[in-house]
Amino acid sequence: MAGFPPPGATILGDDAAEKKIDEVGKKKVDYFNLPCPIPFEELQREAIMSLKPELFEGMRFDFTKGLNPKFSLSHSVFMGPMELPSQGAETLKIPTAHYEFGANFIDPKLMLIGRVLTDGRLTARVKCDLTDDLSLKANAQLSNEPNMSHGMINFDYKGKDYRTQLQLGDGSLFGASYIQSITPHLSLGGEVFWAGQHLKSGVGYAARYENDKMVATGQVASTGMIAMSYVQKVSEKVSLATDFMYNYLSRDVTASVGYDYILRQARLRGKLDSNGCASAFLEERLNMGLNFVLSAEIDHKKSDYKFGFGLTVG
Repeated sequence: MAGFPPPGATILGDDAAEKKIDEVGKKKVDYFNLPCPIPFEELQREAIMSLKPELFEGMRFDFTKGLNPKFSLSHSVFMGPMELPSQGAETLKIPTAHYEFGANFIDPKLMLIGRVLTDGRLTARVKCDLTDDLSLKANAQLSNEPNMSHGMINFDYKGKDYRTQLQLGDGSLFGASYIQSITPHLSLGGEVFWAGQHLKSGVGYAARYENDKMVATGQVASTGMIAMSYVQKVSEKVSLATDFMYNYLSRDVTASVGYDYILRQARLRGKLDSNGCASAFLEERLNMGLNFVLSAEIDHKKSDYKFGFGLTVG
């Protein structure tokens, strides 16, 4: 009879419905086994990697020599202009040059990094895993210039599906943050801080949603800051990113869009923001242990142009 399948035929509609029910059952969220979120301070790391590379102006040469698998020495030379504060629209620059010597000790549970510059600055960074879940981070800088010396210590604890951090710094700075996985893709967090030297305090809240193709974040703080970012992974080698920052106290707003393109032997990043500033950053591997770097930035609003190139050896 027309409209009915012959005897013994498979009814595809019923099979598809049963398969869909099975898939829904398999995707049921296990809230007792959620993944551990990324640290609160790295909430926008994908957007920062794409939109905020280390741009520079002038010439840079970096050389790193490994003495053994854990210890290495580094030498850096930089020659380029330095911007001076100016009340007018024009940007004042003076030529500068400095040399930096560094020592690095890197172990699976301990990292020590020290730098000394010819201008008198001394910097140090320490990262130590006290246990499998608790780590200590510290950084400090000593300088001849007034109010340029500082230090900070962070304690990071990684739970099963959450992370928390305690921060102590000079100037009576205290801070704490907490971030919790709500679903396999969504995490929510908050932070508080107190700067005793300036008698300022603040509270902030944040959200992060991610999957295999995109990462979206949002932050709001009592200091007036509202920040949002979005990164779309077009493919394994191409990512598009955008961010938006607004301060509802000062009414300042900035938005930018950018890209991150990873080639076989190079990586190209660039962005354009609402202030009329366009930038690009290229890292190309010429040979094993030899990289060439190009940096360019154009600020149409200030009529300021920056160009830099460098070599990294080791």
